[in-house]
Amino acid sequence: MDGANRPDMKMVEETLDSIPIERPEPTAEEQQNLCLDKGYAYDEVREIVQEFGFTAHIPAKGQEAQQVKRKARHKARRWVVERTHSWMNRFRGILIRWCKKPENYIAMLHFAFAIITYRAAGLSG
Repeated sequence: MDGANRPDMKMVEETLDSIPIERPEPTAEEQQNLCLDKGYAYDEVREIVQEFGFTAHIPAKGQEAQQVKRKARHKARRWVVERTHSWMNRFRGILIRWCKKPENYIAMLHFAFAIITYRAAGLSG
């Protein structure tokens, strides 16, 4: 773990090294893709990703803005994540972490997501 003020590209190797799940070996037919944002658009990152056997998909800086200009109907929908975080912040037990045990906090997250899903489904009248 590192501070929030450290650039993402500095933590690529540590992050990929800490993947807890065993993954199958990549082949020519079954490549393992890794999608990253523009914050990782460095040759150093591409080399590290390639060493780990992933195929990197990193947009060039300014590429997304050009695509949005061409296709104004198909903009990125980042607001979905921001909206979900806003809904989660309505639960005081998540916004201010009162639980000392991680199990209780995770249970509160599950409970909040269940309520959010229930409301989003329109089943609450």
